[in-house]
Amino acid sequence: MKKEQQPLTIEKIKAAHAERRKEIGARLAEFEAVWKTETDERLWEEMVFCFFTGGCSARMGFRSIEAVRPLLMSGNQTELADALRGKHRYPNARASYIIASRDFLQEHCKMRLREKLQSFDNHLERRDWLVKEKRIKGLGYKEASHFLRNIGLKGYAILDKHILRSLAELKIIDDPKPPNTRLRYLTVEEQLKNLALITEIDFDELDLVLWSLKTGEILK
Repeated sequence: MKKEQQPLTIEKIKAAHAERRKEIGARLAEFEAVWKTETDERLWEEMVFCFFTGGCSARMGFRSIEAVRPLLMSGNQTELADALRGKHRYPNARASYIIASRDFLQEHCKMRLREKLQSFDNHLERRDWLVKEKRIKGLGYKEASHFLRNIGLKGYAILDKHILRSLAELKIIDDPKPPNTRLRYLTVEEQLKNLALITEIDFDELDLVLWSLKTGEILK
């Protein structure tokens, strides 16, 4: 018989944070190091990883990025799709995301992603650009937030199913259904920030605490 999971509480979140704080801090430091020391090609790789995880699992994203890494800067549609077969659920669609987004970024900013992302006045404008630019494929608000967090930029909530279920269990939101508009995403994001204040846990750390409580892991 499957063991019934204990209800999520503020006390449980605080206890998990205390237990895993060192590991969570190390993971966030890894993300920050990407922004500080890595190349634009690495930032592009992290963006593609988030193309792969949208609507799929992080593990599928890992398998897929390993398969296409040598092709990220110059592979064509056929090469990318072939590499993704057996690794990703949607090889043709995700290959097309890579091609369309890469063509746009090379034309728009010569793939100088760090320079482009630094050019925005505030962090919300930065994410809005990633989501609203029609030639960048595969990034909704969740995926764009995931990308920005993974390259070391702070203040973004990754409202995936694990975080939304946690907020619903805590009665902070009524329904764990993914936000489908910018306003709804910002509203739930603000509610998560309020939870960070209540628990006295850093906002970026809280995301990983809640995710680890649901999955038992601290991944990216």
